Amino acid sequence: MRRQQGFSMLEVLITMIVISVGLLGIAGLIITNMKANHSAYSRGQATILAMDIIDRMRANRNIAQAGAPYVIDVNAATPAAAATVGDRDIKEWRDALASALKEGTGGVAFDVDGNVTVTIQWDDTRATGDGARIGLKKQTFTQETRL
Repeated sequence: MRRQQGFSMLEVLITMIVISVGLLGIAGLIITNMKANHSAYSRGQATILAMDIIDRMRANRNIAQAGAPYVIDVNAATPAAAATVGDRDIKEWRDALASALKEGTGGVAFDVDGNVTVTIQWDDTRATGDGARIGLKKQTFTQETRL
């Protein structure tokens, strides 16, 4: 009987180690899930905001088809003054991008056939991990349509 003293304590310690490893695995899954959810949320916001500028251009179709106030490069600065409806639409849209997405910016381009391409970029390093190291810092969403 003397040889079995402390055996229950050893069983408890092994059980605690096994449970700890299992809980660490579950914590890793939760963190991965949170990253994926954040990335999906950002992509959903980009989709909504792309449709927003397209709807604004459709509401102002004649001026939008001329292109001038609505054409903006992704890397261009947001217009400071809103002199026309098109300028105001672009300014409000770019401000919404900046507030909804981390480092969010967007551009609008027209091709010769009259198709509109809306491009939105944002920083997604939270979802992808160390994106700067592996080149995945900027995510891009592109929507093409015809007015």
